[in-house]
Amino acid sequence: MEEKIYTTKKNGMLALILIILSYILAVFGLIIGTAVSPIICVVCILWMCIGWIFLLGLKVVKPQEAIVLTLFGKYKGSIKEDGFYFVNPFCGTFNPAADTKLNQSGDVDAANSANALLTAATGGAAQMATSSKKISLKIMTLNNSRQKINDCLGNPVEIGIAVMWKVTDTAKAVFNVDNYKEYLSLQCDAALRNVVRAYPYDVAPGIDTTGDGEADDGSLRGSSEVVANRIKEEIQTRVDEAGIEIVEARITYLAYAPEIAAVMLQRQQASAIIDARKMIVDGAVGMVEMALNRLDENGTVKLDEERKAAMVSNLLVVLCGNKDAQPIVNSGSLY
Repeated sequence: MEEKIYTTKKNGMLALILIILSYILAVFGLIIGTAVSPIICVVCILWMCIGWIFLLGLKVVKPQEAIVLTLFGKYKGSIKEDGFYFVNPFCGTFNPAADTKLNQSGDVDAANSANALLTAATGGAAQMATSSKKISLKIMTLNNSRQKINDCLGNPVEIGIAVMWKVTDTAKAVFNVDNYKEYLSLQCDAALRNVVRAYPYDVAPGIDTTGDGEADDGSLRGSSEVVANRIKEEIQTRVDEAGIEIVEARITYLAYAPEIAAVMLQRQQASAIIDARKMIVDGAVGMVEMALNRLDENGTVKLDEERKAAMVSNLLVVLCGNKDAQPIVNSGSLY
């Protein structure tokens, strides 16, 4: 389905004025027709009965909105420029996703919300207004619910994304898919699962995330920009047929699933403790070597190998211990 821009002038105001004037003339003709000719009365009454049909051809299009026009089931074109139009009064607007409201910004039906409050206040006497058939061309943000997905190592991960999107082809959006909003939401879920399954949560050895056959350092936590761009490209390939453009995709939430979060936290703590201990030991060994070298250079104390080993042991205990060392003063001879 190819989009066709409906070619018509913005003559809605002129048509409205002519319809109002015609009704005024019909009333005037009905008054004087009784004295002139009954045929004039019949014509005026007939016009007053069917003239309102032409009011159905008046269409108001706001900025960043579009309407898709159909005539007896045939696609006639789309109006994407703002203005006040007069079209064939038998043309109807078509938008199968008009009643679908996603969890996103820019997709709030203010009229229905106001009517809902009025209905609640009047005990159900008010009726809900019909949904607008206009298609928004604005950039909207889709916040899909968090999903629990297994990463490439099999660890369950909870992840959420925000997708910025807009409609670029109104004909594809309303005719190629049943409901372009629901279609987008489902494709976002499917694309997110496919991409997340290719990455580990954190950097892991021997994992190929790019598909080139070589291990790399890609991860969900450390390569969020790369993962987000890959998710965007994956979604875009799926929604091209729906006339939707994906502007941007971002990861909004990322964490281990609750059932393994505590274990993974202990693992991270253990890794941090090991790294800290390694740094402490490396520093302590360097300090001991420096102390022994300074003593040998200055000739301050002559130590044999046994005394050097004892000194190294004592210094390592002092430097690597978790608690402050208690000094012991030796008042006798070292030998």
